[in-house]
Amino acid sequence: MSSDITLSAGVRQNLLSLQKTADLMSLTQNRLSTGKKVNSALDNPTNFFTSETLSARANDLSNLLDGISNSIKTLEAADNGITAITDLVESAQSTVRQAQAANNEADGTHIQGASSIDTGSATVGATIKETVENQTLSNLGFDASTSNIEIVSISESGVTSEFDLLSHFASTGQSLTDNDGAESTATNAYTIKDLVEDINASGVATATITADGRLDLKVDGNATLELRITDGDATDATTQNGTTGTSIAKAFGFGTSANVLGELNDGSTGTVGDAGGTAVTFADGATAGDVDVLTIVNQATSTDADNNELVNQYNEILDQIDELARDASYNGINLINGLGEDLTVAFNEHRDENKSELIIKSADLTASGLSLTDANTLSDEEADLKLDALADALVTLRSQASTFGSNLSTVQIRDDYTSEMINTLQTGADNLVLADSNEEGANMLALQTRQQLSTTSLSLAAQADQAVTQFLRA
Repeated sequence: MSSDITLSAGVRQNLLSLQKTADLMSLTQNRLSTGKKVNSALDNPTNFFTSETLSARANDLSNLLDGISNSIKTLEAADNGITAITDLVESAQSTVRQAQAANNEADGTHIQGASSIDTGSATVGATIKETVENQTLSNLGFDASTSNIEIVSISESGVTSEFDLLSHFASTGQSLTDNDGAESTATNAYTIKDLVEDINASGVATATITADGRLDLKVDGNATLELRITDGDATDATTQNGTTGTSIAKAFGFGTSANVLGELNDGSTGTVGDAGGTAVTFADGATAGDVDVLTIVNQATSTDADNNELVNQYNEILDQIDELARDASYNGINLINGLGEDLTVAFNEHRDENKSELIIKSADLTASGLSLTDANTLSDEEADLKLDALADALVTLRSQASTFGSNLSTVQIRDDYTSEMINTLQTGADNLVLADSNEEGANMLALQTRQQLSTTSLSLAAQADQAVTQFLRA
């Protein structure tokens, strides 16, 4: 047994030194192999448990980081859906506008003169249209003090819009000697072309002069259109079309014969122009100087185009909006399908009052959620309602896109912050327990040298003990 063996002091001292060196070498080898200077609580309790706490929080945040990344993708999927739905809504607007255009082409609410006029003083080479356009109202017997032209449009809902030439003169400072609003030194400068332009500018109706010299008035939509011409006999140009007191009306080609107003001067009613129901009445003044009144009313109902194909296109677009909203999901979460799937994004590991999270509210961006309903005929009235609803839908989509964009920005900021925080925690934890490989390598070389020296010293001490036995033998 070791207690029965007696070692010299020198040998025992060198032996203890070798044992301590071996222990240090073992510790250094462990640090080099694990990369840590603190491998257990026995090495350094404070650093070990602090490092464990920091590492645990870093792991928790790393798990949350996956959820944050998924939330970003969920928001991106919702935003992609909103962009596509916006495109569909704009496509639906285009479809409705096509229906409106078709309805306008089918619109029968217009008044047009029935026959060509006697151009009388037309110059050689001039067309009938140019002759009529360049004719002045004064030369046609129009006296601003006793005559007037009124255009009245009455909508289906009863709203009345009116263009009154005399009121127009009063509001703009024009007179019969004005040309397009600019004062002229010439007399009789206000032409039929000026009148047409003023009617078009009024917004009440659209006026044109046809190639054969007739006035064509038209109003879009469902409305009744009325033209009233009052003409003072005292200033009539009797040579115009050969009919006294009817020059303005005849200049626009209203009537079926040269003496149509004479035929109707008893106040009776005749039908001219539009076969849909244009009625002409003429009230003739009893004597020269009295006012003659010509009233032409189009009572024909405006017709809408057959928009069945466009209706189907519109309704199919609404179906696509619903399908797109259903498809805009990520990882089983859909923020725009109207099912109330709110998204909760956790930003820290707490589950008590110290928790940090963002609740992203979902939205219903389906057709019904946007208050879009199927079309039936896309008539003018329905088309207007659809365009209003589509405009409101675009406002809703843009507002929701802005909200999701703000949420996405917040989540991305927290994603970057969490990544940086994880790095900070892991670095701090490693600083407490990781070994310096360079330092430990140097320690190992020093220990190896110390071990060699201790071995040599132990050998020398043993040789001293052997010298005693040699002396005894001698």
